[in-house]
Amino acid sequence: MHFNIFGRGLTLRVAVAITCQMAFIFFGYDQGVFSGIIGNPDWLDRFGHPNSSLEGIIVSIYNLGMFSGCVLNFVVGEKLGRRKSMWLAMAFVIVGATLQTSAFSTPHLMVARYITGIGTGIDTTTTPVYQSELCDAKIRGRLVSSEPLFVGVGIVIAYWFDYGMSFVGGSISWRLPIGCQMVFAFSVIFLVFGLPESPRWLYARGKSEEALKVLCDVYDAPEDDAKIQEEQNAILEVLAIERETGEYRWSQLLERDEVQTGRRVMLAYGMQFMNQMGGINLVVYYVTSVLEDNVGLPRNLSLILGGCINTMFVIGSLVPTLLLDRLGRRRPMMFGSLGLAISMMMIAILLSFSDTANGKSTSAASVAFFFTYMLTFGASVNCIPWVYVPEILPLHVRSKGAAIGTSANALWNFFVVMITPVITEALPWQWPFVFMVLNLSFIALVYFCYPETANLTLEEMDQLFTRGDDDLRADKKKLGRSTAVVRSLDRGGAWRKRRSVSGMNGLDGKADFDVEHIEKAL
Repeated sequence: MHFNIFGRGLTLRVAVAITCQMAFIFFGYDQGVFSGIIGNPDWLDRFGHPNSSLEGIIVSIYNLGMFSGCVLNFVVGEKLGRRKSMWLAMAFVIVGATLQTSAFSTPHLMVARYITGIGTGIDTTTTPVYQSELCDAKIRGRLVSSEPLFVGVGIVIAYWFDYGMSFVGGSISWRLPIGCQMVFAFSVIFLVFGLPESPRWLYARGKSEEALKVLCDVYDAPEDDAKIQEEQNAILEVLAIERETGEYRWSQLLERDEVQTGRRVMLAYGMQFMNQMGGINLVVYYVTSVLEDNVGLPRNLSLILGGCINTMFVIGSLVPTLLLDRLGRRRPMMFGSLGLAISMMMIAILLSFSDTANGKSTSAASVAFFFTYMLTFGASVNCIPWVYVPEILPLHVRSKGAAIGTSANALWNFFVVMITPVITEALPWQWPFVFMVLNLSFIALVYFCYPETANLTLEEMDQLFTRGDDDLRADKKKLGRSTAVVRSLDRGGAWRKRRSVSGMNGLDGKADFDVEHIEKAL
């Protein structure tokens, strides 16, 4: 069911972006809200002051649910499409949030958080794919990277809401923050009613007329417009190539084929693994507890600093939102991982003096590197995986592959969040070294294994893996020069711009002929 609420062109594209951003605000809010709750006196009394192991399970079971949501979307996502998957996600969220808000026992709370996590897994698997399929390649990086920026916005809203409610007595001080996540879920449900289905998904399902109408609405252009025809022909060509071997079964996802599907799925998984194993959710979920227990700060100051530290997440995320398509994907990931490693190293060094005469001062100094960690993460590793995963995957496994990639995020998120209370208690100052080593290893992994994908269309990704990065970009540059020449001649009235209906694949045929013909004419 689709109501044309947002019209055509720019307003429709803005509505798509706002909807996807709202879905990620919810994701951030749900991640951040428990950080200020787990130390709430009424919450601790209600659930029997759980020890570090049980606390880790209560908090992390949400991420186990998120992993289950990724698996569920892996099975049904391609059948449902992007819009229905988002509705399904929000339905799980509303049920889970209702149960969390009304929880009076630990099992009740754990089941509720698991259900909410299922919705989040479907949401975070579907939303980046939907956004990437409804935007121009030139701004895709900035648009999709804006979604993790709004994860930070959600985290900051949750932290400061928790802080404000900490001055309110009784169970409302934690039930109300948990219940408010439903506001975001209902907002997404309403907004999706006014949005179209992904044209790439529609073409894959044989609904060509509907897909063409969506393309015309998104770009506010007639069916015979050159851009619409190029988009349509490129999608259809890629679909034809990807269907040569028939419909992909689950067992074929990791097989080697012409477009290197297996390699690309593993790259997606690895990118989200790096997103989590750098230590981010130790900071997001437990920074208040770490500042209180490991650094030795009072609770009220820990809550304030926790909110300020996570605000750096948002500030840092502005960098890729504005500049990612110019900076690329590889360099920010490598330099970001280096910055995270240095921050973790400095935290460990300063906390190691906690038992000395100057221990209080050095421990307090470590707070500065929590700030640099979050600023660096926001500017690099936070956004890039959410952009890279949907754009690196071929169309025939885009939904399934995104589910696998996001499942890595959820699974390793669960792992980190579950062990954090135990590891910070057992290794009060050594724990940052673990994440320092991991972040350093990610630099080499990105350098040797991950190709640059900036400014390529989704259809050109297949050629990146079949022809190689250097050949593809050289041909794009050559085509760009020839197009400029043709446009110049057209303004003089001598030529009309000639386009190949086969998109970039035409570089091996008609486009080469056109370039040669123009050069001779000149």
